[in-house]
Amino acid sequence: MCRTSICNVPTEQISVSQSSPRGLKEVHRWIVDMEGASGTLYEGEKFQLLFKFSSRYPFDSPQVMFTGESIPVHPHVYSNGHICLSILTEDWSPALSVQSVCLSIISMLSSCKEKRRPPDNSFYVRTCNKNPKKTKWWYHDDTC
Repeated sequence: MCRTSICNVPTEQISVSQSSPRGLKEVHRWIVDMEGASGTLYEGEKFQLLFKFSSRYPFDSPQVMFTGESIPVHPHVYSNGHICLSILTEDWSPALSVQSVCLSIISMLSSCKEKRRPPDNSFYVRTCNKNPKKTKWWYHDDTC
């Protein structure tokens, strides 16, 4: 497994791990390690993001979700790791990068005032598609 640092900000660190079997380069699936920013509700907590890229990337947004044992408790993060963030779907631009997506997610976490799940978490997790990009998101809340 290869790890590369893609962003080193004073309060948080993001690093990429491209997981692939030995001898095979899997360039369409990345694991990004992130740590909650100091002075926030998520200070010191470690998270992993899974990025899956289609052959149309960067014109098509990557599939991005939290994965692993630690899914942050946040009003826009479902317990299955799906993230309700408009730049991951309808507001995607080919000008966005993995780094800018990670910084947007860190910013979303950092601005949170209360750790809680989305109100429809249980229903959504029971009924959603495994691919968060197949969800028709309803963006109705800009605050935590």
